[in-house]
Amino acid sequence: MNQNLGKLDRILRFALAVWWLGPWAPQFGAEWANLLIAAVGWISLAESFLGWCWFHRLLGIDNKNQ
Repeated sequence: MNQNLGKLDRILRFALAVWWLGPWAPQFGAEWANLLIAAVGWISLAESFLGWCWFHRLLGIDNKNQ
Protein backbone atom coordinates (compact mmCIF):
# COMPACT_ATOMS: atom_id res chain seq x y z
CA MET A 1 0.00 0.00 0.00
CA ASN A 2 1.78 3.12 -1.26
CA GLN A 3 0.79 6.56 -0.02
CA ASN A 4 -1.18 8.57 -2.54
CA LEU A 5 -2.22 11.64 -0.50
CA GLY A 6 -0.28 14.86 -0.29
CA LYS A 7 0.43 16.81 2.88
CA LEU A 8 -2.36 19.36 2.41
CA ASP A 9 -4.89 16.63 1.61
CA ARG A 10 -3.93 14.77 4.78
CA ILE A 11 -4.24 17.92 6.89
CA LEU A 12 -7.68 18.71 5.46
CA ARG A 13 -8.88 15.15 6.05
CA PHE A 14 -7.64 15.34 9.64
CA ALA A 15 -9.48 18.64 10.16
CA LEU A 16 -12.67 17.13 8.71
CA ALA A 17 -12.33 14.13 11.03
CA VAL A 18 -11.85 16.32 14.11
CA TRP A 19 -14.87 18.39 13.13
CA TRP A 20 -17.18 15.45 12.36
CA LEU A 21 -16.10 13.29 15.30
CA GLY A 22 -16.07 16.13 17.82
CA PRO A 23 -18.88 17.98 19.55
CA TRP A 24 -19.24 20.27 16.50
CA ALA A 25 -20.52 17.46 14.27
CA PRO A 26 -23.79 18.18 12.51
CA GLN A 27 -26.73 16.35 14.07
CA PHE A 28 -29.76 15.23 12.11
CA GLY A 29 -33.09 13.71 13.08
CA ALA A 30 -32.35 10.54 11.10
CA GLU A 31 -30.02 8.19 12.96
CA TRP A 32 -28.62 6.77 9.71
CA ALA A 33 -27.40 10.23 8.71
CA ASN A 34 -25.58 10.65 12.04
CA LEU A 35 -23.96 7.24 11.61
CA LEU A 36 -22.91 8.14 8.07
CA ILE A 37 -21.23 11.33 9.32
CA ALA A 38 -19.41 9.37 12.02
CA ALA A 39 -18.28 6.74 9.49
CA VAL A 40 -16.94 9.39 7.11
CA GLY A 41 -15.16 11.02 10.04
CA TRP A 42 -13.44 7.77 11.05
CA ILE A 43 -12.48 6.99 7.45
CA SER A 44 -11.05 10.50 7.03
CA LEU A 45 -9.07 10.12 10.25
CA ALA A 46 -7.61 6.79 9.17
CA GLU A 47 -6.74 8.11 5.71
CA SER A 48 -5.05 11.18 7.18
CA PHE A 49 -2.72 8.99 9.24
CA LEU A 50 -2.13 6.34 6.58
CA GLY A 51 -1.74 8.76 3.68
CA TRP A 52 -3.67 6.40 1.43
CA CYS A 53 -7.15 6.72 -0.07
CA TRP A 54 -8.89 3.83 -1.82
CA PHE A 55 -10.92 6.21 -4.00
CA HIS A 56 -7.77 7.96 -5.22
CA ARG A 57 -6.35 4.53 -6.01
CA LEU A 58 -9.50 3.57 -7.92
CA LEU A 59 -9.31 6.73 -10.04
CA GLY A 60 -5.53 6.57 -10.47
CA ILE A 61 -4.92 9.87 -8.65
CA ASP A 62 -1.57 10.32 -6.94
CA ASN A 63 -0.95 13.70 -5.34
CA LYS A 64 1.65 12.62 -2.80
CA ASN A 65 4.22 15.09 -4.14
CA GLN A 66 1.90 18.10 -3.91
